[in-house]
Amino acid sequence: MSTSGATWLVVVILFVLLLGTLLAFAVRNRRSESPAEPFAADPEDRPLAAVVANPTKVESDTRELIAGLCIELGWAEPLWIETTVDDPGTGQARKAVEQGVDVVMACGGDGTVRSVAEALAGTGVAMGLLPAGTGNLLARTLGTPLEMAAAARVALTGDDRAIDIGRVRVDGESDERVFLVMAGTGFDAEVMGNTPEALKAKVGPLAYVVSGLRAMRGRRTKVTIRLDGGEDLRRRTRTVLVGNSGTLLGGLVLMPEAEVDDGVLDIVNLAPKGIPGWVAVAARVISRRRRGHERVEHWTAKEVLITAEDPQASQIDGDPIGDVTEMSVRVDAGALVVRVAEGSPAAELLPGK
Repeated sequence: MSTSGATWLVVVILFVLLLGTLLAFAVRNRRSESPAEPFAADPEDRPLAAVVANPTKVESDTRELIAGLCIELGWAEPLWIETTVDDPGTGQARKAVEQGVDVVMACGGDGTVRSVAEALAGTGVAMGLLPAGTGNLLARTLGTPLEMAAAARVALTGDDRAIDIGRVRVDGESDERVFLVMAGTGFDAEVMGNTPEALKAKVGPLAYVVSGLRAMRGRRTKVTIRLDGGEDLRRRTRTVLVGNSGTLLGGLVLMPEAEVDDGVLDIVNLAPKGIPGWVAVAARVISRRRRGHERVEHWTAKEVLITAEDPQASQIDGDPIGDVTEMSVRVDAGALVVRVAEGSPAAELLPGK
């Protein structure tokens, strides 16, 4: 190699070394100026949750707790939308869906959950459960933790499960209402309607026991029950319940074969006569047997029409809806996506998950 060629080679090598040194210095300075994690998602790419919260049910630190958990898990800061007396959750959940959220968390009691579900049914947007009520029946059915932080973690990281919902039309109304657990007329609705909120806040589920004892001496009434458009069944009853889930407070199961995703509704007619009859019915419920007392009848159907001789107190997921003569109920199979604990028995992944 000539002397001039060697000289140019040395110059090129020195230039490359100098350029490499300058680039390394620039990269090091840039890293020191921007401590962001190299794999952190851009803010606009992070998943977004919404919390539809009943302000009368949540603790003062709940909003901060959930926001902190979202940030910890790589989510954006959640939308926080409170319910009102005029709108207990349906409009708020629709607003959240319009803003493109990945999950809507219902934070409140069974009424809040039902209202949020009414907006989410059929959208494919998942509902997370943040139990803050007295019953929390759907959460108990699906095995959702009742502790707020644990429930929020499930809502953000759990699996999606499609469940059925019930749709109810009363006294020929044009609009249908949604329920997730149970709808019914008679004794149970009397108990729900006559249990003061102040007593529930003070003693919890025991408040229903107090109201139940008072309502036990009520009289039976005549009803007609029609299943899937079949023949009319005429009964004397204290209460007729239509369930998507059979779980009651305290782990009691009123409808042992009810499943939230089986595509049918479970119907039970309770017709006890006097206190001894109620004792026998209670024993049957505790034993979880489908049969065992002549005053307890079970059916399944996709549609059921209940017509009472006289207007009866009625309820949907524990919320009283007044006295009703006719209740028409149908199942809407797989209409709602709910977030459940990852790997739990309740978790049944949807296609593509």
